[in-house]
Amino acid sequence: MASDSNMDREMILADFQACTGIDNIAEAITLLELNNWDLVAAINGVIPQENGILQSNFTSEASQTGPYGPHSEPEATAPTPSVPPSSASSSSSPPSSSSPAFCPVLPSRHIVERQPRMLNFHVEYRQRSVEVVLDEGSTVGEIKQVLGTELQVPVSKMQLKGWKSGDVSDSMVLRSLHLPKNNSLYVLTPDIAPSASTSQSSSGQQGSSNQNYLLVISHREAQRDYSLNFPASKTIQEVKRNVSDLTNIPVRHQQWDGWPASASDDLMTLAASGISYPCHHLSVCRRSSPALTLDQTDECTDVHMVSDSEGDDFEDAPEFGVDESEIFGMGSSSCRKSPMMPENSENEGDALLHFTAEFSRRYGECHPVFYIGTLEAASQEAFFGKARDRKLLAIYLHNDESVLSNVFCSQMMCADSIVSYLSQNFITWAWDVTKEANKARLLTMCTRHFGSVVAQTIRTYKTDQFPLLLIVMGKRTSNEVLNVIQGNTTVDELMMRLMGAMEIFTAQQQEDIKDEDEREAREMVKREQDEAYRLSLEADRKKREAQEREEAEQVRQERIKKEQEEEREAIRLSLEQTLPPEPKEDDGEPISKLRIRTPSGQFLERRFLGNCKLQVLFDFVASKGYPSDEFKLLTTFPRRNITQLDPAWDLVEAKLFPQETLFLEAKE
Repeated sequence: MASDSNMDREMILADFQACTGIDNIAEAITLLELNNWDLVAAINGVIPQENGILQSNFTSEASQTGPYGPHSEPEATAPTPSVPPSSASSSSSPPSSSSPAFCPVLPSRHIVERQPRMLNFHVEYRQRSVEVVLDEGSTVGEIKQVLGTELQVPVSKMQLKGWKSGDVSDSMVLRSLHLPKNNSLYVLTPDIAPSASTSQSSSGQQGSSNQNYLLVISHREAQRDYSLNFPASKTIQEVKRNVSDLTNIPVRHQQWDGWPASASDDLMTLAASGISYPCHHLSVCRRSSPALTLDQTDECTDVHMVSDSEGDDFEDAPEFGVDESEIFGMGSSSCRKSPMMPENSENEGDALLHFTAEFSRRYGECHPVFYIGTLEAASQEAFFGKARDRKLLAIYLHNDESVLSNVFCSQMMCADSIVSYLSQNFITWAWDVTKEANKARLLTMCTRHFGSVVAQTIRTYKTDQFPLLLIVMGKRTSNEVLNVIQGNTTVDELMMRLMGAMEIFTAQQQEDIKDEDEREAREMVKREQDEAYRLSLEADRKKREAQEREEAEQVRQERIKKEQEEEREAIRLSLEQTLPPEPKEDDGEPISKLRIRTPSGQFLERRFLGNCKLQVLFDFVASKGYPSDEFKLLTTFPRRNITQLDPAWDLVEAKLFPQETLFLEAKE
C-alpha cells in the first residue's frame, strides 16, 4: 500500500493502535512509515504471525486456485471484522483482475481479549485545568458531565472545543472519533461572564503577546546551540516545525527537554505556555523507538521485509506503475537530500541558519563559520569597522545541481587549512542558488550592494561551473570583487588565490591604517584644543559667576544693613518722642541728676524726676543709640547692672537718687 495515496491516515493510525495496543503515537507512525502505511504489513511486523492472526484473503481467481485447490476452503478461518477503506487498496496502481486485494483477518480470540482503550483528556477552562480519563466507549456528553462536576459549570452552558474533526454532538461515541491516547480540549462558556481576576489575567496575557521570546535550543546529537527569537503569538507547534528545518528531525521524532508542565498542547502560544521570559533554554534530540531494530543512520537503506505472498506481487510491481524506490522505502522524505536553503524564506537569517545546519549535516562540523545575517550586515562588519579590524568578504554560492558541489564542499571548504585561513582573514557569507527564486533574490542583493557588474558576472556562470567563491574587498568609495573562484579547483590552488587576494587587501589595508592614524592624530589634536578652549571658557564662566555672586551678596548685605539702620533710627526717634520732658531744677520736685558715660568716652547728662521709672531711663539711653538689647547700664561703685532690674522700679528704689554716674558697656 503506497503512503502517498488519498486515504485517511488518521483512520489507519487509529486502527493500527487498536490492533496492536501501541499507545505511543510517534512509535506507531514510525512503524507505519517503515511499511509505507500498509496496515496489514505493519500489523504483521508487530504481531507474531502464528495461528493465522493476520492472513491474506485473495478475492482474485489466483487466490481461488491457491494452496487448497480450486474452490477449496481452508480448514479453519477466523471471523472477518470490518476493515477501514484505508487498508483495502492502493492508489499507486489501478484496479486489475490480476492484482490481489488484501483484507486483514483478525481472530475472534484477539478481538475479545483486547481491553478497551483508555483516553486521557487535558481540559483547559480559563485559569483552571482538569484531567479526565474515560474509555473509548464513552460519549462526549459523559466528558461534559465530569467537567460540570469539577468546574461547577452547567452542562447546558458548556461548549467543549478542540476536536480535530470539528464540533461533535454529546451523543457521539469517542471510539468513532479515532482519537489518540492523549488529547487536549478547552471549555467555552459565552453565557457566563468571567470574573474580575480572570479578566485581568487575560488582559495581562494579551499584553505579553507583544513580547519576543529568545529560545536557546541545544541540539544534543549535533552538540550545537541555536538562539532563536519568536513572537509570543507563535505556537509551540510552529517552533517545533522551525527546529525541524534546522535539525532535520521531523516534529513527530523530536524529543524535548525544558518545556514547562503547563505547555501540554502544541497549539498553545508561547505567551500561554509558561516558559521563562525573556529567555528560555530547551534541548532536543531524535526520539529512539524501542520497536525499531535498525540504527537510525541506516533508515535510508532500509528495505521492507516482504512475506512469501507479497513476493509474487513484487516482481510484477513495475507493471502497475510502482516506483522501485517506493517499494524499497527510498521515496520517503528522510532519504531525499534536503535543500541547503528553503525557497522564498522571508528572513535571511533563518535561511542561513538552515544552510549552516544542512551544510554541517552533509559535510561535518569542520567548515567555515558562515555569517548569520543579511548580506548588508556582513558587508558592514567586513568593510566599515576600524581599518585594523577590516576583513575580506568571501561569498560562497552553492548549487546542488552542479556535480562539483559535493567535491568542492567536502574537500576544499572543509579542509582544515582553508577553514582556518577563512576564519582568520574573511567574513564568510553563503547562499544557495539552486532554486531560481533564491538566485533572483541573490542577484537583487548583489546589485544593491556591489553594483550591476557583479550580478551580471554571476549570471554568466553556468550550473556546472558552480559552486563559486567571490572574494570582495571594501574600498573608500565602492566595493570591488577581487576574484571569482569556480568549483573546478584544488585545495592548493584555492589557498594560493585566497593568499593572493589577502596580499592585495593587506597593501590596501596598510594605506587605510596610515590614513586613519593620521586622521585620528589630527582629530586628537583638535579634540585637545577644543577641550582646552572649553576648560578656559568654563574657568572664565565660573570666575564670572563667583564675582557676580560676591557682588550680589555685598549688595544684599548693604541692603540689610541699611534696613536695620533705618529700623533702629525709626525706633530711636519713636522713643525720643515718647520721653517725658526733662524737669527743671526749680520745679520743687525731687530730681535725680544722672551722668552716663558712653563707650566712646562721651557723657550723656539729664535730669529725671525721682519717681521716674527705670524704663524711662532705658528709653532715654536707647534714643541716643544704645538699645538695652545691645548695651547694659552699670554703676561704678558698687558695680551693678541696672538693666537687670525691674523696669517698673523708680529711680529712688533703684538707688539712683539724687545723682549717680553710670556707664554703658556693650553686651557680649
